[in-house]
Amino acid sequence: MEETPPAQNAWFLTGATAVGKTQVGLALAQQIDAEIISLDSMAIYRGMDIGTAKPTPEEQALVPHHLIDVVDASEDYSIDCYLEAAHAKIEEITARGHEVLFVGGTPLYLKALLRGLSSGPPADWELREEIEAEVAEIGNQALYERLEQLDPVAATQIHPNDTRRLIRAIEVYRITGEPISHSQMHFDEGRDAEDCRVFVLQRPREEQHQRINARVDEMFERGFVAEVERLIANGKQLGRTASQAVGYQEVIAHLVGSDLDEIAEKIKARTRRFSKRQGTWFRSLSECRFIDVEGLETRAIVDKITGE
Repeated sequence: MEETPPAQNAWFLTGATAVGKTQVGLALAQQIDAEIISLDSMAIYRGMDIGTAKPTPEEQALVPHHLIDVVDASEDYSIDCYLEAAHAKIEEITARGHEVLFVGGTPLYLKALLRGLSSGPPADWELREEIEAEVAEIGNQALYERLEQLDPVAATQIHPNDTRRLIRAIEVYRITGEPISHSQMHFDEGRDAEDCRVFVLQRPREEQHQRINARVDEMFERGFVAEVERLIANGKQLGRTASQAVGYQEVIAHLVGSDLDEIAEKIKARTRRFSKRQGTWFRSLSECRFIDVEGLETRAIVDKITGE
């Protein structure tokens, strides 16, 4: 099994979706003379701009950005691909004499960069589809109870409703005959926040929900439906990983007859749930320092981060 070491000497700016990372990231990068590496698993995909709140071309022109628009949305892009590319970019940026600043909200990417990762065997899509069919038949709880028998350590770290991670844990056991937790245990030890530069922006729950709702409304005003139509034109389909992005499958459902207002409300609700899961992830990482940004302008937030 391949192992990826932790990233060294980087800054991290993260937080839940719609909390305001992009503007703060730009200002922070200019303050510390950094280049930005995207920490967003969906900004990887070309053409998925509006629905992922990707930095605009104008914003990207202000500070060098990396790992945005890497592959087509029909292609798969794994965490292993991301980590290999991210470590290469760290070397390039450091060689230029600049700081490295990761900006984005994908918790799994953040944890893998902070603690390293043992990725396990490559995905066996045939086996995975077989397990997915089992889930459809027996339900998450039954699969979770099976994992408790096979890998009780992993079961303590995976929520019964986290279907994707449940399936991966079962898949790894069936491929290797060994629990996934055996190869990952030495990546679970974190460092103290004071020894890291990992900053999590956070807002009060109601304000965060209002920002999410406003963002979804803005997505539709900017042409989100047309963006999805372009992505699936001429029979094209979103790849396995790109299709996990919040909002895209919902809009595809609209294209075959669902009500657009109803779709927008579903996306808002799903985004709020996703935001809550992000917060749970960040709180589980000892490396994180939390920055309350309610009522603060961008400059003041940057000053809190840099200690000025």
